[in-house]
Amino acid sequence: MLKQMLKRKPIPAPSMTRVKHSPLSPTAPASAGSPALQLFPLPFAAEVRPGDSLPAILLDAGKACGFTFAAGDILVVKHKIVSKAEGCIVRLADVTPSAATVRWAKANQLDPRTIGLALREAKKVLRRKHVLITETRHGFICANSGIDVSNMDGGEHALLLPPDPDRSATKLMRALQRTIGLHIPVIISDSFGRAWREGLTEVAIGVAGMKALHDYRGRRDPHGYLLRASEEAVADELACAAGLACGKLQRAPACVIRGFAYQRAPGSAKSLLRPAKRDLFR
Repeated sequence: MLKQMLKRKPIPAPSMTRVKHSPLSPTAPASAGSPALQLFPLPFAAEVRPGDSLPAILLDAGKACGFTFAAGDILVVKHKIVSKAEGCIVRLADVTPSAATVRWAKANQLDPRTIGLALREAKKVLRRKHVLITETRHGFICANSGIDVSNMDGGEHALLLPPDPDRSATKLMRALQRTIGLHIPVIISDSFGRAWREGLTEVAIGVAGMKALHDYRGRRDPHGYLLRASEEAVADELACAAGLACGKLQRAPACVIRGFAYQRAPGSAKSLLRPAKRDLFR
């Protein structure tokens, strides 16, 4: 039941993680004396429920582990808490897949209801061999349209992606700014697979308050070579750093990153999406 899924459970606070990093400056290269990048996982004391206030929960989580936001911080949140707060939850018993979908799912040892829901949420099906690869309405290329059944209630419900992750990130950023008076860029992350490598990694599906890409084109490397094609997906890299610090099973769905010199801008994860005409796999 949804009520059981959202039952609140106490969670211990993890310690801060520190890693060395040389932050980018928009006007000058980073120096050897650049500060270390700091990561502060924020555990939640309870499951997020539909209609909950994420800004309030995040600030309470920070207080519980002695954390206070500071100027220059970046907040990374896993999409699951955003989707739960926005009520993007579907009861799988209410999904009726087609006969063809049932046959294909069973042949590949998959849940036909999840596949049926993924097809419903897809803008386009790109591949249907062993795993369902779709293009979502957002433009993301991923497995099963981003449908998620982990960290829910054992398979009774599935979680959809937020309808507009950029807008969700912007709303969260503005709410925090009204409360604490600081500009805190927000990245909403999700775990994606990759066509050419094993394993999952975090990517940014929503960005607000910072540029998602840092463009090095036109600059020269330390050896004098003129860079012509170097764009760094910093929002994805920050999402990965937060994912590594938070882990998968620690019940810490948010992380604050301190020490990265981001470039302030309205921001959008759409800038990370490669157009189909330049996609080597479409």
